[in-house]
Amino acid sequence: MRSDPADYALVAPRNLQDAVALLSREPGAWLPIAGGTDVMVLYGAGKLAARKLVSIRHLRELRNIEEFPEQIIVGAGCTYTDLRRHATITHEFPMLASAASWTGGIANQNRGTLGGNIANASPAADSLPALLAYDAEMLLISVRGERRIAYGNFHLGYKKTAMAGDELIRAISLPRKFSGYFSFARKVGARKAQAIAKVSIAGLGRMTNGAIDDVRIALGSVAPIPLRLKKLEAALIGRNPQFLAPGDLGSLVTAEIQPIADIRSTEEYRATVAANLVAEFLRRLGEGADSA
Repeated sequence: MRSDPADYALVAPRNLQDAVALLSREPGAWLPIAGGTDVMVLYGAGKLAARKLVSIRHLRELRNIEEFPEQIIVGAGCTYTDLRRHATITHEFPMLASAASWTGGIANQNRGTLGGNIANASPAADSLPALLAYDAEMLLISVRGERRIAYGNFHLGYKKTAMAGDELIRAISLPRKFSGYFSFARKVGARKAQAIAKVSIAGLGRMTNGAIDDVRIALGSVAPIPLRLKKLEAALIGRNPQFLAPGDLGSLVTAEIQPIADIRSTEEYRATVAANLVAEFLRRLGEGADSA
């Protein structure tokens, strides 16, 4: 059964200042909508709870990609197509560009936004592991001003974030510090395109004198939130990945994840695939493969 339009209110503020002022008057009452690729699916299925919607798609303040010597600032309203086509993103942050190319079809990529992908807080969202691996920071805005929060601290639980009811995601900051790193991004789904991830990975690594000098491994769809495997990362520093025993590696991976069984996969499948993806990343890192 489809939703009844009469159950919803929709406003389109003139600018970002008006949008955050609206949120401040009734914190938590308004649901921001940009591309609407997730919201409208729920609406069409009759599963979107009746509430007030505030359109932010037209706000130019959210659509910029700014380049600075030490960081790239990506506006929350930038679409997946914007990310795929931006030369600096594709060159310096290829895992994020790859994730943008995996998300739905071309129509969804033209409408769906990076900020929406983050705020929707699905552990299967394509962009989230890349943001974790790249040490992204969130720039949140309200009438109280702007605050920064490490992306690794943004997701608190399934569909739960550190964003207050009167805040919007203004932008995402990406530090320009990964030159020379090997990158590896993969998504495992039921088919190659337009599929929700069963498991996804974003890995960054750097080798020095045959040993791992720095490594970042992030997984999606294996826990209530996207995960950095920090215990595994710490165990890998100073080691040559080619000499890791598969069994030991698999145990380290499964010790940090919390896969579930659902309509798309079993718990055992997700655990096995996650371990295999990490093993492939480390194998290629050890072989000195070109960046993905």
